Amino acid sequence: MKITNALRAFELTTRPIHPESRAALDKRWNELPPHAQTDNQLLGRSAVGCEGTHGVFPKCDLTCSPCYHAADANKVRIDGNHTVDGVTEQMEYLRRIRGPRAHAQLIGGEVSLLPAADHAAALTAMRAHGREPMSMTHGDFDYQYLLDVVLDDTGRRRFNKVSFAAHFDSLMRGRRGAVRPHTEAELNPFREKFARMFVDLKRDHGVTSYLAHNMTVTPSNVAQVGSVTRDVLEMPYDMMSFQPAAFIGDDRRWKEDFDAVTVDAVWERIEEGAGQKLPWQAAQFGDPRCNRTTVGLRAGGVFAPLLDPDEPKDIAARDRFLNHFGGMVFGDVPAHILTVKIIRALGAHPGDIPPLLGLVHRVLGRAGGVRGVLRAARAGRLGFKTFVVHSFMDASDVAPAWELMQRGVVGTDAKTIETQERLGSCMYAMSHPGDDRLVPACVQHSVLDPIENIGLRALLPIIGTATGTALGAEAGIVARPSGLTAVRQTQARQRPAQ
Repeated sequence: MKITNALRAFELTTRPIHPESRAALDKRWNELPPHAQTDNQLLGRSAVGCEGTHGVFPKCDLTCSPCYHAADANKVRIDGNHTVDGVTEQMEYLRRIRGPRAHAQLIGGEVSLLPAADHAAALTAMRAHGREPMSMTHGDFDYQYLLDVVLDDTGRRRFNKVSFAAHFDSLMRGRRGAVRPHTEAELNPFREKFARMFVDLKRDHGVTSYLAHNMTVTPSNVAQVGSVTRDVLEMPYDMMSFQPAAFIGDDRRWKEDFDAVTVDAVWERIEEGAGQKLPWQAAQFGDPRCNRTTVGLRAGGVFAPLLDPDEPKDIAARDRFLNHFGGMVFGDVPAHILTVKIIRALGAHPGDIPPLLGLVHRVLGRAGGVRGVLRAARAGRLGFKTFVVHSFMDASDVAPAWELMQRGVVGTDAKTIETQERLGSCMYAMSHPGDDRLVPACVQHSVLDPIENIGLRALLPIIGTATGTALGAEAGIVARPSGLTAVRQTQARQRPAQ
């Protein structure tokens, strides 16, 4: 019996696509609005989408214009137990309804304000529920803090790999050494220093990393996107993500006409910095009005996209991959398990081998050929790069559109219809276990964060218990050992009737 159970477990572990993943993908595809069910759509075919935490550490120690945090975010105390409990509860729910594997962001305020041990415990909880966590930070912390997160008290590794996304832009105020930067170029030493910590981490302790560089874009710095792209491409970041600003969060920090910055304008600046066109149409996450992405191999100064939308053979290879491998997990899987998964997948679809090998050959050709790739590798200038533009929506558009969606009502005006379409195809979700639902990130930031923070101020007051009690009475809630229950009660009172 033990042998039989072991064989069954091995068969499930090495199955190319886990049945729970398959079910979650099918559910996601069926939930997409018809306009998003396109041949290049990755949601529901290759991934369920990204996930993020909320209400677990809203406080930040920088001041930015704009700021997506609700006005009360910095009035909530950092509390490690609350963070770990909240992360665990949210991840348990995501695992249950979104399957065994997904990418999730440890996000809220500034993650490095968490004590290192609590930061590590939150990452451990995320991994325990099949999530690949990424810590979201402004990057203004020292190497010792990173070591304290990654290593335990005995100096042993807690993790073999970590992922961090660092946000750098000239709209941020309070960074040590760059309190009020006037140009993006002033931040390059800080970008470089942050990335080099992870180079040192690998050298010193064998811990690998995935690094993303984030930047908010407004009319005041859009002209500098090209130079940022050019500079950061020479740093050890794996992803460059740009977010055109939206009217979300603390309106005291809205200083510009954010509507003047479009996805097309930002993408053109990225291409300018990269020195070439960056085709993105062959693969799509969610709604193209929200997201634009391309992934490729960078060899020296040449970026070779994995998919060329104008090459029919690339599109054919894409379709084969999505049809037969979509939902297969490649990251953070033991090599021997991944090998068996790939063998089983190719064994079931041997006709996929020539097209996929042809795709590899074309990518190498676009990167300068085998010799060019080898030269870049020897020079330490070979690696995969991802470019992303992600656009949030204004709170004034999201709130009424979401209220109608909660009642099952489709809007009648063009803006509401567009907003509902984008919310319905959102690739970035946050979980509310007590309500048994997922919400798009724009809804979380526009509608729910302000309500959550009323409860969190009562549960985790900064300036004393008496103040917290008064706030709780004002909000109509009672503080409890776990802040999650009380916060949910507040949300329920203020949610529109369904």
